[in-house]
Amino acid sequence: MPFTISVAGQVEQEIEAQKKAAADKLIQTIQDAVPDFVEHAGQEIVRTVETAKKEAEKKTIEDRVKDHLRGFSRTIPSFLMAYGDDSVTLATFDQIIPAEVFLEVTSITLAQFVFLRDGGDYTDELTGETKHFDGHLFDPVVFDDSVKEFLRLRVKLADYFEESNTEDIFDYIPPQKTNQIFTPKWVVKKMVDMLEEENPGCFNLPDKTFADLYMKSGLYIAEIVTRLYQSEGLKKAFPDRNERLHHIFARQVYGLAPTEIIYKIATNFILGFDRGVTITDHNFRLLDALEYAKAGTLEEELDRVFGSQR
Repeated sequence: MPFTISVAGQVEQEIEAQKKAAADKLIQTIQDAVPDFVEHAGQEIVRTVETAKKEAEKKTIEDRVKDHLRGFSRTIPSFLMAYGDDSVTLATFDQIIPAEVFLEVTSITLAQFVFLRDGGDYTDELTGETKHFDGHLFDPVVFDDSVKEFLRLRVKLADYFEESNTEDIFDYIPPQKTNQIFTPKWVVKKMVDMLEEENPGCFNLPDKTFADLYMKSGLYIAEIVTRLYQSEGLKKAFPDRNERLHHIFARQVYGLAPTEIIYKIATNFILGFDRGVTITDHNFRLLDALEYAKAGTLEEELDRVFGSQR
């Protein structure tokens, strides 16, 4: 009996010793592993954070490019209105627009547009590596077809003063983020209605003059031209259509536009009607009247620009 108890006690002591040794080994293993784990975990966290930062930067760059492209797409009709003709395609688009005008309207340079269109090598800002961008962000078939359709509409709607036309080309030009903010046609009509209410019969008088000293689209002047052209007084004074138009533009309507592209948009719209009538004698000028108005010298500048015609 004593022998049995002694053996049992010895066995129990050995088991306890083994358990303690196993526990000690586990603790040592953990202690040895912790620094390595922390180091590798730190490296992994850094990699994860750096990857996230790069992805965020990439997304920011991509979003910026997409914003530029969306903004650019909205400017295309304005550029076509100002500079477009039948020769314009995606391949020649950068050749028809002055570089400073393109930058002013789109906020990207012509060189950046060409890069997006044609591709090329560039330096990665994050790595300093030279990489290649394939370009081709624009579908030439879709782009060229859209250009042709817009130019077709511009010709179709050119005779804005004819009673048969119920819309105009500005229905197809989206508002811009620059100062190319066009007054809606219904507002223009209301303004001219009020002008006529205050000056009954003004559009029947061949010697009455009208001015827009800060043209944007040219819609206000176009509405004035329409009222004059369709009035019984002008029809009686100038029964011939062409003679009537020549008189209106040479003697009755005046306008100033603040920038080159706005001047071209406005004059191409106002004077872009039936190719059978060419108006060379008109009173539209490129001039920012706001600066002279602020300085209190607008009257003098108008005399200089228009002289005795005014």
